[in-house]
Amino acid sequence: MWTYFEPVHAVTYFHPRARAAYEAVGLRGYWRGYFAGRAAPLGAVEAAPVVAAFFGFAPSMVARALPSVWRLATPQEALRARLTGAVQALAEMTYELPEAHLAEAAGLLEEAAGAVQTAGRVLGAANVALPAAEYPLARLWQAATTLREHRGDGHVAALVTTGLDPLEVLAWRCRVDQSREFHQVARGWTDEEWAAAEERLVEKGWLTAERTPTGHGTEAFRAVEEATDRAALGPWRALGAERTARLRELLEPLAERCRTIIPPQSPIGLPAQRSAPRDASAPAG
Repeated sequence: MWTYFEPVHAVTYFHPRARAAYEAVGLRGYWRGYFAGRAAPLGAVEAAPVVAAFFGFAPSMVARALPSVWRLATPQEALRARLTGAVQALAEMTYELPEAHLAEAAGLLEEAAGAVQTAGRVLGAANVALPAAEYPLARLWQAATTLREHRGDGHVAALVTTGLDPLEVLAWRCRVDQSREFHQVARGWTDEEWAAAEERLVEKGWLTAERTPTGHGTEAFRAVEEATDRAALGPWRALGAERTARLRELLEPLAERCRTIIPPQSPIGLPAQRSAPRDASAPAG
């Protein structure tokens, strides 16, 4: 299910209408909109909690955006901008689908999002607490966002159990199936920090001296992925197998449309991965 609701959420990062909505409230530049929009459910938060909750970003990169973005737009303005931009993006990408299709998908996804357990899940809880949206596309996007952040919180909790720090996780993953060229720049880490993280991964037994993944690292990360999936099952158990299958059917054409704007280097889950053969460049987890 992650690969069907995650692309719906991701329009807020990649669609031009989402970017324009942030710029309209004074959040010019991609990362101002990203940090303000994603952190806004937490209120006018400073950098430290966002470094912790977002997990993979260099603290210095987060500190360049927070708390200064709140002088450009309040959290309430950022929330309105992110929802406006997401709805405009989805409207452009789903205009051929019947309104009844979108309304049914929104209702089922909203029901699933309403069943999330929020204890220990800061971003999931903050999104659950937002006021309910009125129109189907707004409801759909907000439900997808709640489920996405809920799952992400669980993933971070599972990663913490490995004893790796955020950069070590990122550097290891880029030795498996991700792109260092993409992620190092996108997350704000320096070459020196990256090299030191790989040295630590060798010392911890996750990489060999030749910087290839070890069996220990591979098995440990597989356990992380399995724990993430288990922790995310609650909403789908609550919805039930039959209605979950129906929701997947409804979301598939939306996810397929949304995936067209997602960069191939992104780790965002895409529905095609469920049936297509994997290759070394395909994102996962």
